[in-house]
Amino acid sequence: MIHIHEKTLQDLEFHTVLQQVSEHCVTPLGNDRALQISPYRKKEELQIVLQLTNEYLSSFYNDNRIPNHGFDTIAKEIKLLRIENTYLEVHSLKKLVSISLTTNEIVTYLKKFEEYYPNLNAYASHIEVTKVIIEKVDAIVDRFGDIKDNASTLLFDLRQAVNKIKGKINASFSSALNTYYNLEYLDDIRESVVDNKRVLAVKAMYRRKVKGVIMGGSKTGSIIYIEPETTLQHSRELNNLEYEEQEEIIRILKEVTNYIRPFLKLLEDYQTFLIDIDVISAKAKYAKSMNGILPEISEARSMFLRDAYHPLLYLNNLEKKETTFPQSIQLKEDSRIIVISGPNAGGKSITLKTVGLLQVMLQSGMLIPVHERSHVCLFDRILSDIGDNQSIENHLSTYSYRLKQMNYFLKKCNRNTLFLIDEFGTGSDPELGGALAETFLEEFYHREAFGIITTHYSNLKILANELPFMLNANMLFDERSLEPLFKLVIGQAGSSFTFEVAQKNGIPYSLINRAKKKIERSKIRFDATIAKLQKERSKLEKTGQSLKLNEKKKIEEADKLEEINAKIQKKLESYQELYDSNQRLIYLGQKLNDIAEKYFENKQKKVLMDELFKLVQIENSKRKRVSAKAKKVIKAKEKQVKQEAEKKVNVIRKKKKVAKQKAIESPKPKPTLKVGDRVRMEDGRAIGSIDKIEKNKAVVNYGIFTTNVSIEQLELVEAGTK
Repeated sequence: MIHIHEKTLQDLEFHTVLQQVSEHCVTPLGNDRALQISPYRKKEELQIVLQLTNEYLSSFYNDNRIPNHGFDTIAKEIKLLRIENTYLEVHSLKKLVSISLTTNEIVTYLKKFEEYYPNLNAYASHIEVTKVIIEKVDAIVDRFGDIKDNASTLLFDLRQAVNKIKGKINASFSSALNTYYNLEYLDDIRESVVDNKRVLAVKAMYRRKVKGVIMGGSKTGSIIYIEPETTLQHSRELNNLEYEEQEEIIRILKEVTNYIRPFLKLLEDYQTFLIDIDVISAKAKYAKSMNGILPEISEARSMFLRDAYHPLLYLNNLEKKETTFPQSIQLKEDSRIIVISGPNAGGKSITLKTVGLLQVMLQSGMLIPVHERSHVCLFDRILSDIGDNQSIENHLSTYSYRLKQMNYFLKKCNRNTLFLIDEFGTGSDPELGGALAETFLEEFYHREAFGIITTHYSNLKILANELPFMLNANMLFDERSLEPLFKLVIGQAGSSFTFEVAQKNGIPYSLINRAKKKIERSKIRFDATIAKLQKERSKLEKTGQSLKLNEKKKIEEADKLEEINAKIQKKLESYQELYDSNQRLIYLGQKLNDIAEKYFENKQKKVLMDELFKLVQIENSKRKRVSAKAKKVIKAKEKQVKQEAEKKVNVIRKKKKVAKQKAIESPKPKPTLKVGDRVRMEDGRAIGSIDKIEKNKAVVNYGIFTTNVSIEQLELVEAGTK
């Protein structure tokens, strides 16, 4: 059995969440019901409600939207149906028809799309779909909300008689109107309507000359309104008929009401069902507004909230277009309690409230804004002590109130409890209060409860470090600016940055030094060590982010290189195909040249034709049959490859030409030639050696002969050995 104290709901601002959910309801009754949402006491009921909300949420993201569930409340009609001899008016009957149509449509729809909405369909399956009420009301009420003429034989006859009498009244009135108009007894307006009756507008001076009943007069008194005597008799008859008509309508309405009365329970079920659907729909819309999901519900005692947002803070910041920082936090058997420390305004309390509020919301059948890979477990009890609880009514100080709370915690805390305590141990002497807080925390630990606390007390940080299933955590701060980074880090206690924050806020350095001297040196060193560790962690975080960024860049570059490599490979394959094709053509050219030489020598045409035919057959045996369309594609591809190759060759040629031109324009300094060097003429190929050099001329020995050549015309091939 699950029980969550009302005090916890107040601490976590759960009622503000309910107010926001209720605003998504489309009916007043749904709105009222939403404000009464509370944590479910049975796990089975809770899991069904969570599935219903999750399925309704899915309808916003597919093409099978659930029909509209809006309805007018029928609470008054249900009360009247419980009382004998009462009857419902036409507008009440139309409300019953409307609620029946809406319910029938939703129930039928959920049945049709059972595959998409299995839980919603199962939930709606107990609602009976019937058109009896709709057909009964439609038989007597028209679309304008009037009782039909054929609702009964008597009503039909009465209305026929009423129409005849009205015809007679109109005829007799028209006759009197013409008569008195011709006598000039009537005013310019001639006639008017008083009490739904046509009357003559008689000039005041002729009032006695017109027979009839005076019905009133104008404000000035110049006109008297008179109902002619000729219409009076018919008017009395009309009144009688209209009375009988109204009596017959009441009789018909009573008959229909008595017919509907046995369906009272069904109508109550309809209204309850639509209220429930309205609340489920509101929860789903609320979840959509903050990207809420249904995380996995674990049977084990383990919860992991990844990228969890505080709903109220998230929606508020969304409205202001400001950033909300998510938190990731995990509680399991080997890390049941987390002690969050660090300076104020760093987000400790918000982290604590986020976990508590999300847990309460989930256990009240709502979806929560966390990452889809999160998982949760259910607690039988959630205890909280958050905020300033000084009680004026009970004349209790903050500390006294907190002690009362701790006493309540000690009575109720067990292994199925989640406890949340903000600023644990404050309100008393730091030494004594810290010691008592440490004792309470040890007790909660030994009872195997799950919990999160925030504190500034060093002894609690040390305790969390010593006990195996308890962890320290802190909210990261920028080590330079001392601005909060709103990121929770598990595994290390946080420094309160007391003196650093004081210095940042302009407190004189001399005063800070005096304060430091008043405190035990060990405590300062402990806080300083924690502060140093926090700074180191912050640096490591930044380094880690930088490494991740570099790794991402390297992966991107590797992908680019792979893409370039694939393109080069493709080009190489194309060039290889082109090369193979050219080699085949050269081979064919050589073969053809050989055949031509043979023919040139022997002039035998038959042998020539045989050889040519044989060559063609060999080549054709290598070809594959392809369609004309495929041939075009191959030729186009070959043409493209040739063009690309030619472009590249042209580029290379141009580069070589430019290089050659540069070489010509700026010739390298010629080496000094000496006897024994091997040389050749600049435009020649023959290589010789220098035997003798005289006056810029050299005697070059080519083996067979020697020659005199100007040294300027010679190129060094190989220097001679000394």
